[in-house]
Amino acid sequence: MRKKIVAGNWKMNLDYNEGLGVFSEIINMVKDEVTGTQEAVICSPFIHLHSLVQLAKGYSKVSLGAQNAHQAESGAYTGEISAKMIKSIGAAYVILGHSERRQYFGETNELLAKKTDTALANDLRPIFCIGETLQEREANQYFNIIKSQLVEGVFHLDAAHFSKLVIAYEPVWAIGTGVTASSEQAQEIHAFIRKEIATKYSQEVADNTTILYGGSCNPKNAPELFAQPDIDGGLIGGASLKSRDFVDIVKVFN
Repeated sequence: MRKKIVAGNWKMNLDYNEGLGVFSEIINMVKDEVTGTQEAVICSPFIHLHSLVQLAKGYSKVSLGAQNAHQAESGAYTGEISAKMIKSIGAAYVILGHSERRQYFGETNELLAKKTDTALANDLRPIFCIGETLQEREANQYFNIIKSQLVEGVFHLDAAHFSKLVIAYEPVWAIGTGVTASSEQAQEIHAFIRKEIATKYSQEVADNTTILYGGSCNPKNAPELFAQPDIDGGLIGGASLKSRDFVDIVKVFN
């Protein structure tokens, strides 16, 4: 059975002490309130990661991830962080291809394919983000966009490596806007993604791939979204900055 995951993306928020405070609340709530087999993942800024990994020791339901990693193993890339560095402090996940990285930093599918390879080579589990803009949706191009992001970004992997990925569908028009894709819209895309994975690899690989929904997910709409057959959790932005809201979303899978 595929893993249910709720991942929080703090983005560029919370200073060091604020982050420790929010995370301490999250792990205590998860310990007391989460009864299922779902996993909570916090993807924090780099400055928090080492300390949060230490705080999470002994809590099997809580994992840590980074929000980005460089495509090179090491080298003269001032200001960048490598996958090996992230792995060395005990993080398990890394977000790759978030729409903000694609939009603001010009990350292409080709670059993200290299980042994915490097992350996997260092035993990090990529949360690979795909999704369409409002213009692409209104032009009815969203299936083509999503397929190209899969084909050019991750479908070069063999089945064994692909099976280590988590896919996150994030309709770009619903990120930070307060607008959420309807549960039917989200399910339609998640089912399409799973069908494309089955066509490329096998139905078994597709059935075992965790696909998350990201796009203004909150405690009120999470139950309806997570009830859809192909939605296996969420990549949570703003709501992950509030410990109560984040854990309430995690608890949907109790």
